[in-house]
Amino acid sequence: MNATNLLTRITQVPGQCGGRPCIRGMRIRVSDILEMLAENVTTAEILEDFPDLELADIQACLLFAARRTDVPQLTA
Repeated sequence: MNATNLLTRITQVPGQCGGRPCIRGMRIRVSDILEMLAENVTTAEILEDFPDLELADIQACLLFAARRTDVPQLTA
């Protein structure tokens, strides 16, 4: 699955989860998945705890975060 297809899995709906990015319109926030990964929860454990998620959803969260942190640097 390419990057463009992955990012279509991330949705932002006003009024849902405070407008925060979620996965495929579900009330599972991207930030929740990223925090679990940061706490060393494995992808297998996440998928077990959230049976509606797919591996591509977790990959989409990581790509979404990577794209959000790609800030241009100013040089003097």
